[in-house]
Amino acid sequence: MGFQGSSTTTVSEVKNKATAVNDELPPLREQIIWKNVLRFGFFHVLYIKGLTLLPYVKGWSIVWIFVLHFFGSLGITAGVHRLWSHRSYKASTAMRIFLMLCNSMTYENSILHWARDHRVHHKFTDTNADPHSAGRGFFFSHIGWLLVKKNHRTKEEGDKINYDDLYQDKVVMFQYRYYGLTVLVCWLLFPLLVPMLAWQETFMNSLFVCVFLRHGMILHATYCINSFSHFFGMKPYDRHMKPTENHLTNFVIAGEGFHNYHHSFPYDYSASEFRIFNVSTLFIDFCAFLGLASHRRRVSPEAIKRRIQRTGDGSHKG
Repeated sequence: MGFQGSSTTTVSEVKNKATAVNDELPPLREQIIWKNVLRFGFFHVLYIKGLTLLPYVKGWSIVWIFVLHFFGSLGITAGVHRLWSHRSYKASTAMRIFLMLCNSMTYENSILHWARDHRVHHKFTDTNADPHSAGRGFFFSHIGWLLVKKNHRTKEEGDKINYDDLYQDKVVMFQYRYYGLTVLVCWLLFPLLVPMLAWQETFMNSLFVCVFLRHGMILHATYCINSFSHFFGMKPYDRHMKPTENHLTNFVIAGEGFHNYHHSFPYDYSASEFRIFNVSTLFIDFCAFLGLASHRRRVSPEAIKRRIQRTGDGSHKG
């Protein structure tokens, strides 16, 4: 089934893991992928252009970018994160196709690559084997890791993890094989054409605001999980790890800011102790009500309480 995480983490395990994979790496300047630097730099120019046009777009276009952001967030949170990376619940074919399309809307790499990186991240959190280790600095964990080559530790340890479930998922592999097509339709054409046809938005406004600016929003919202949620916040479940409870991340991307909880219990489909404040959890629950989702994995209140008492920082309010 692939990586499910562990419900318990001891201080000695964290130290041993860090020691095992934190050998010295080459300076980041020696690993730069300049074409990625240029590509991300160019995209950020387009995001800024979209920001300057924001006051001139029609009201429905503002609504549209937030609708797209919401569904794109679901493609990340309920889709590639909780379903495909952690297998924390099961989804019907129809739901998996829907989440795949939502994921393609974000243009954040294929489900296959995203989930593979994320499993390595969880097994070797904030060590040199972590693709976006917070141990290498805030900028690196936010976006810098996409501008450099994967180091040898990430490759070596990543090759030891089982990804068979991803390769056997027909929806995942369809997107992987036709990723360019799914991105063209879901990321570019759909967000671009709907405003132009439905409420006569101009081509330039639709392109730069509904496509590019909206893309920048979902990218940096996702990146906040790797950066802000590993640097700022409380640690009510495990004070020995970097991941924190960060409400900024909850706000920008559908309830993923309960990060100290998530790294303490990575197999919980809710990624949080509190379902009511978690949009992605409510979506999965609604899909379960419709018969589209099942086998939602959850941590017992007793296990949560024991973890809080054993490793929490005392900030839990329950």
